[in-house]
Amino acid sequence: MKLQILGTGCPKCKKLTENAEAAAKALELDCEIEKVTDINEIVKFGVMMTPALAIDGQVKVVGKVPGPDEIQQMLT
Repeated sequence: MKLQILGTGCPKCKKLTENAEAAAKALELDCEIEKVTDINEIVKFGVMMTPALAIDGQVKVVGKVPGPDEIQQMLT
């Protein structure tokens, strides 16, 4: 499983990364977390507002920071 954090590195992007890591750890998932900071790559996902979260290449959240519990629900 691959989680991608789409964002330029703002505080919200960092919080989303922390929440994604916490959710994966709580579920004991073996997953890769990748930070996508290149604006051209972010646009390729069709994302115009950051932060965003993609799971296995599918964008699940745009423009907000879901909590670890919300992310866990997306992962199960």
